[in-house]
Amino acid sequence: MMDRGHKWVAVAAIGALFVLVGVVGGVADDGDDDEGQKFTVALWGDMPYSAAEAAKLPALIADINAARVAFTVFDGDIKSGSSLCTDAVFAVATQRFDTFRSPMIYVPGDNEWTDCHRINNGGYNSLERLSFLRQTMFAEEQSFGQRTLRLEHQGPLGGAYAENTRWTHGDVVFVGLNIPGSNNNKVGTDCISSKSVRTQADCDADNVEYQARDAANIAWLHDSFELARSRGLRGLMVVIQADMSFDLPETETFNERTLPGFDGYNAFLAALVAETQAFAGQVVLVHGDIHFFKMDKPLVDQAHLIPNLTRLETFGSPNVHWVKVTVDSHSRSLFRFEPMIVPGN
Repeated sequence: MMDRGHKWVAVAAIGALFVLVGVVGGVADDGDDDEGQKFTVALWGDMPYSAAEAAKLPALIADINAARVAFTVFDGDIKSGSSLCTDAVFAVATQRFDTFRSPMIYVPGDNEWTDCHRINNGGYNSLERLSFLRQTMFAEEQSFGQRTLRLEHQGPLGGAYAENTRWTHGDVVFVGLNIPGSNNNKVGTDCISSKSVRTQADCDADNVEYQARDAANIAWLHDSFELARSRGLRGLMVVIQADMSFDLPETETFNERTLPGFDGYNAFLAALVAETQAFAGQVVLVHGDIHFFKMDKPLVDQAHLIPNLTRLETFGSPNVHWVKVTVDSHSRSLFRFEPMIVPGN
């Protein structure tokens, strides 16, 4: 979310307009009624943050619709981090998501619940907003969109962890996880401030929530890798909202992370690394949060590259654009990524 004070600058430059990612071979699988082994996916998130950006969304949606993608994934933040967390925000987002011709899958961001305790967000209870989000956005199995996709949910519809979703298409397992910015809702000694309505009881409850959801996220991730392995699939894409501070200073490594405010991601990152290293195919981690289009090979350190793990960060406010992913199981490379600049935006 762009409103957070702590931002990190990308250290990896993107050398081309699109990038091919190599994959270790596996057994092809058509998945769920796929049209052959080649398809495209649209990724976007962190918008709109203003009325001016909302006015640009019809052009973005029309551009995606014209591309005839198999489905679209939104990686969090349906509003800015300094605006009210009202019920109406979700109603507007739902209407917008349903204007996509193909299935539109929603992954939650911190602006929808984690940060709603802020006074400039309306002073809500964050966990109440999380409960409302689940009841409103994940009350049905199906995705949003004019044509829907049935999703597998980790928890009961409308209940805890219903927002953690999974679906298979072609040779890839796709996973949506509730891992938001603001340190994954893990709070520290600075939990209580003049900018928030939180009490100590709220802070304690947030940490209990974080610990339970973090364990659920790791379990869902593991199950998804097991599914990919059991079916002989060649790829797995994980979509979250948070930038877990991949652009570490040169003195930092994954195994020695000391950056304040990011320890809420350590257990999940460790699980992601272990699962990826034990997987024969290609893994892509998609996220938003900082709003710069980036693509690199993060984590661990320069001497210990994880060759089959790629990080992709999508565009976000004020840049109303999207990223096109082409998946082709018959090619040497499974994934191809293209930043799609929407004309006029």
